[in-house]
Amino acid sequence: MSEIKYYSEEGLQKLKDELHQLIVFDRPAAAAAIAEARDKGDLSENAEYDAAKEAQGHLEARISKLQDLVANARLLDESKIDTSKVLLLSIITIRNTKTGATQKYTIVPESEANLKEAKISITSPFASAFLGHKVGDMVEVNVPAGKMTFELKKIER
Repeated sequence: MSEIKYYSEEGLQKLKDELHQLIVFDRPAAAAAIAEARDKGDLSENAEYDAAKEAQGHLEARISKLQDLVANARLLDESKIDTSKVLLLSIITIRNTKTGATQKYTIVPESEANLKEAKISITSPFASAFLGHKVGDMVEVNVPAGKMTFELKKIER
């Protein structure tokens, strides 16, 4: 049995949407590609057939993995998140004490991390440094350039 993983509603829906796309659209397309390649003659020397079969294998592996993830997924109840301290799904506003620059991040499960959307993984050293802290706390974070200190300005849900 796979391990249970926690997702936001948005993250779980993305998994379900991808699974639907693969099963409803991509799987029939892969079968059609195999049938088309099979019609081209001798299978022992048909590279197109081999490539189509390999692509189908990768597709089926991805479908199986997604089905397992969805079956073992647990939805986080965002309404029950404590906003007095930093937890999973907290939206934090921080200020770099050296530069004065402020940034806003959402701490998400590892599978939902996306730096372009300011969503950082709870397992990242950066996010884990803030876990359990409260507004006003000074948090020291080890980054490749050295240690940096941030003030935790705001916690939202």
